[in-house]
Amino acid sequence: MSYIRYKNNNLFVERVSVRSLASKLSTPFYLYSEGNIIENYRSFLNNFKKSNPLICFSVKANSNIQILKVLRKMGSGADVVSGGELLKAIKSGIKPNKIVFSGVGKTEDEIKLAIRKKILLINVESENEAVLINKIAGNLKKRVAIGIRLNPDINAPTHQKISTGKAEDKFGLSKTNLISFCFNIKKLKNLRLNAISVHIGSQILSENPFKKTLKVLEEIIKKTKIYFKFVDLGGGFGIAYKKSDRQINFKNYSNLVEKFKKKYNCNIIFEPGRAIVGNTAILVSKVQYLKKGSNKTFAILNAGMNDFMRTALYDAVHNIIPVIKNSKKNKGTLEFVGPICETTCKFIKYKKYQKLNQSDFVAISDVGAYGASLSSNYNTKPLIAEIIVKNSKARVIRKKQDIKNLLKQ
Repeated sequence: MSYIRYKNNNLFVERVSVRSLASKLSTPFYLYSEGNIIENYRSFLNNFKKSNPLICFSVKANSNIQILKVLRKMGSGADVVSGGELLKAIKSGIKPNKIVFSGVGKTEDEIKLAIRKKILLINVESENEAVLINKIAGNLKKRVAIGIRLNPDINAPTHQKISTGKAEDKFGLSKTNLISFCFNIKKLKNLRLNAISVHIGSQILSENPFKKTLKVLEEIIKKTKIYFKFVDLGGGFGIAYKKSDRQINFKNYSNLVEKFKKKYNCNIIFEPGRAIVGNTAILVSKVQYLKKGSNKTFAILNAGMNDFMRTALYDAVHNIIPVIKNSKKNKGTLEFVGPICETTCKFIKYKKYQKLNQSDFVAISDVGAYGASLSSNYNTKPLIAEIIVKNSKARVIRKKQDIKNLLKQ
């Protein structure tokens, strides 16, 4: 089912008219479909149902507590990378025994918090981190369950800024170092090595890198002779931002995961983020000005890179669609840009687009992942509102930041 679609040339999210909402509220704002989030979660779980995995939603993709509550009701756990994300996950009602804590630079306070909250796993990314966790656990008179993160040196086809599984990336331990760590883990008496984890990048559109990763994991299990209680296979599953983007063959990959699970008698963990929320939201904006350039027209939106960073940070492609369709054509090239005082505050360029007028509403597509969570107060701009739709009802799940409160900081 398409939850974000046109009806008689009017854009709707579920049964709510985007134009009607934009006319009542201050733009820009994020607009989510709750039904779409639920369907994506069910679809992901169904793809791997034979492996019965624990799904730990990647909170960095979208940390809105109300969205986390929707996922918690579906049975989701959480993958967190900071103390703040951990507290948000718990506040949303996600049980600590469904939370894994990843990240290369956990602080002493974050480690203490994770131990006190009795989360499922702290995924360790270096030998020195393990030493520190062991020390803190000893001081707290606790024995802590950890996972050890592998860097498999696999080059997943994705943007270089979101690659995490190559040898030169900062994440995890090399195969050699990880095997050595496994042989010496007994020295760290306050730790239980319950898991091996791996995450090779983000926005991956081929199952081949994941297949290669399973082979490396098999090699490690055979060499260490450790049958881990959990194997955390991470996330990184991409979505189709462009028509040319292919989809991962989940059937083939799920068959391999099922065989792996049976062979090594382990529990599987996945950490999807974008695959669950990426295509579930739009960013509704207004054309603030139309400005004629020497060889193109600029559509200057009231949404900027402070509201949506992915295009500036990752050269990401996000289509911009009109809230109201018409059959008139714009003359020449049209480029959508934002108001921030940076040349990189721009979104997308079209050679062919429909006729636009100043004050028309448009929507940036597929912004549910790494949209609101990457937003900032750059140029002293307030954080914008987030709204979620369920059937015919829309509710605010984050109010627009009050400029008065921003000025107090």
